[in-house]
Amino acid sequence: MTVRIGVEEEFHVLDVESGRLVPRADELLGRADRDGFTRELQQTVVESNSGVHDTLDDLFKDLSGTRGRLDEAASSLGLAVVAAGTVPLARVTSRDVTADPRYRRMVEDYRRVADEQLICSAQVHVDVPDRDTAVRAMCLVSPWLAPLLALSASSPFWLGADTGYASWRTMVWQRWPTAGPAGCYRDAAEYDAALAELIASGVITDAGMAYHDVRPSAHQRTLELRICDACPRVETVVLVAGLFRALVRDACDRLARHDGPLCDGRHDRLRAATWRAARSGLEGALVHPETHRAEPAGTVLRAMAARLRPALEASGDRSIVEALLEETLAAGSAADRLRHAAQTEDLLASIDLMVAETRGTRATPRPPRATRPSRPARAAARHAYPHAPAAAPAGTPEP
Repeated sequence: MTVRIGVEEEFHVLDVESGRLVPRADELLGRADRDGFTRELQQTVVESNSGVHDTLDDLFKDLSGTRGRLDEAASSLGLAVVAAGTVPLARVTSRDVTADPRYRRMVEDYRRVADEQLICSAQVHVDVPDRDTAVRAMCLVSPWLAPLLALSASSPFWLGADTGYASWRTMVWQRWPTAGPAGCYRDAAEYDAALAELIASGVITDAGMAYHDVRPSAHQRTLELRICDACPRVETVVLVAGLFRALVRDACDRLARHDGPLCDGRHDRLRAATWRAARSGLEGALVHPETHRAEPAGTVLRAMAARLRPALEASGDRSIVEALLEETLAAGSAADRLRHAAQTEDLLASIDLMVAETRGTRATPRPPRATRPSRPARAAARHAYPHAPAAAPAGTPEP
C-alpha cells in the first residue's frame, strides 16, 4: 500500500544587505507565482505547500523547485528567504502582523507571545486510513518525535544572541497554550470533544490553533508532524519526512494488529525529551524513547532507523533514509554549523550560510565594501554576538 507524503515549509524573509528580518511577505508573494505559497501570522514569513508524493525522490525535486522559485522572486526584490527555526537579526513588534482578522485577533489575545512569533517550522503530512486511526496513532509515534526535532534543529540565535540551544524556536513555540505533546484519545470523537472544550473555554478560538507536536489534519486524511524547525538543507526535510512516514506506517500496522498499549501515560517524559533535543540537537545526548536514559544522538537515531526498517522497506525508503541519516550525523546539526560560522566570523556569516543552504549552494564571501551592508548594520551584527572575533578574517576588509 502506498502511503503518500507532503510537506509545508516556512521561510523567513530577509533583507540581503543587512541580513535583517523584514515584513515584506506580501510584496514577495506578489512577485512570486502564488500557487503553492501562503501568508502566515507575521509579514516576515511565507509558507510553501508541496504536492502529495509517493517517493522521497519526488518530494526532494518538488521542495527544491519550490525553493528555487521563491529564491528567484526574493532576489529580484533585494530579499533572501531562509528556512531555519529562527534568524539572528530581528525586531519584536506588533506592527508587522498580516492583515487578516484571525491574525489580528491572535495578536490581541496573546500579545507578546504573538509578537515574538518570529519562528519557522517544517511540517510533514502522512496518509492515514481514517481520522480514528490518525488520533490513535498519535500516542504511538509521540515518543519518537524528539529525535526528529534534533535532526531539524536550526535555531541557536534569538534577537542577536546565542541562546545556547540548538532549537530556540522550540522554547518560543512552547509558550502557546496548546503546544507540546498531543495527549491520548480513544478515537476521533473523543479528540474532537476535547478540542471543542478548549475552544469553548476561550483559550483558543479555532481548531487550527491546536499546536500539538503531532495532530490529525482537520481537512485531510493525514497525520501531521509539527515539532520540527524549518531546515536549511532540503535533504534534512526529506530525511525527517521519510522517518515520520515510517513511524506512521509502523503505528498503523500496530493498531491493525492490536499490538500493545496505545500510551504509557507519561507525557512528562515527552516534554523532557523535547527539551533535551532542543537543547542538544545532534551534538549532545538525547533521551532514548525505549530506555528513557541519556544516549548519544547518533545511537538513538540509528536505533530508530533499525526499529523502523520494515516500514522503511515497505515504502521503498530504507536506502535513502539510511544514507541521509549517516550524512546528517557526519555533518552535524544546522544549529552547530550556524553557530560555528558566527564564532569564526560574525552573525552575518551565519546568515549567509543560512541563505546558501536554503538555496542548495555554498556560502560565498561578502561582496566588496561598496555593496556590503552599511557600517551600522555590520556593527550591530558584531555587537550582538560578543563571542565573534574583533578582527575580520585575513583578506577581508574591516568594517
